[in-house]
Amino acid sequence: MYGLWRPRVLGAWQLPAAGPLIIAVNHSHNIDGPMVMGTAPRPVHFLIKKEAFVGPLGPFLDGIGQLSVDREGTDRGAVTRALGVLADGGVLGIFPEGTRGEGDFASLRAGLTYFAVRSGAPIVPVAVLGSRERQGRLVSALPPLRSRVDVVFGAPFLAAEPGGRRTRTALDEATERIRERLTSHLERARRTTRRPGRDRQAAPGA
Repeated sequence: MYGLWRPRVLGAWQLPAAGPLIIAVNHSHNIDGPMVMGTAPRPVHFLIKKEAFVGPLGPFLDGIGQLSVDREGTDRGAVTRALGVLADGGVLGIFPEGTRGEGDFASLRAGLTYFAVRSGAPIVPVAVLGSRERQGRLVSALPPLRSRVDVVFGAPFLAAEPGGRRTRTALDEATERIRERLTSHLERARRTTRRPGRDRQAAPGA
């Protein structure tokens, strides 16, 4: 990551040095996960779609502790492995939106809430900004080489009170609380880095 681009990491000091932790990352580009893996002060185990584990990339992802997940249904094996990471005091990485999108945390899925409430682990919001930059690309699928990509870590928070109820209503309230915290962090990160609401798109004909 540091060889191909110029990551600027902000707020990484806020990550607890030890203990279970969930990193919730906005997702608008394929390099968002690798960028966080390469800049976070602790090893991060991401839940990654099983399609990425095909071919020679599979053994590499396994070797660095990434977790394959089948997105077509409830992958109980992936859920067990993810909870195991947290039980061992590790860092679990999740894209709350489930797949690439606008990267604005607008459409959260239930997975993040489940892991946070089930494990009791704090959540650290992370905003990756600049990965969708199009102007100056040499490779169409990647941000311009040596361009700046901002990785902004936020303060940890709990999705629910320890020992609280796990009713449907309580989980819905926790999901809304998470959405508000993630959205607020993203807005602050954009102000801090002076990034627009969306990374700039290519000019017509570019």
